[in-house]
Amino acid sequence: MNRARGLFDEVVVLVAVNSGKHPGADEERRAAAVRAVVPVGWTSVTVVAWSGLTSTYCRRHDAGVIVRGVRNPTDLRAEYQLAAMNQSLGVPTVFLPARPELVAVSSTAARTLRRGRAHGRPDRSSN
Repeated sequence: MNRARGLFDEVVVLVAVNSGKHPGADEERRAAAVRAVVPVGWTSVTVVAWSGLTSTYCRRHDAGVIVRGVRNPTDLRAEYQLAAMNQSLGVPTVFLPARPELVAVSSTAARTLRRGRAHGRPDRSSN
């Protein structure tokens, strides 16, 4: 988010539904969790829950570009396909490489860690 803030006057973090994934919470709860970690002074950042196409949100709210983070070549291939579709729908995409310390973090890994903590299992990520 912070790097996107440096590139754009306004940033909308869109918490969307992906039918191919199985998040542990609905999009409103996930959006609330994201809002909770956005620093108070970041008045140019808005967090929104959305259940439609990202390009539809962008067109309806005059968002000129989609910013996507990529961790590795596999991400880039998948994101490139989405970017091509969104471009054909009138919304370009900008890719930002993940910071090195976040390259290994995925939503699946985060959910697995969260489930383990919820069930009283120790955090083994430091081993």
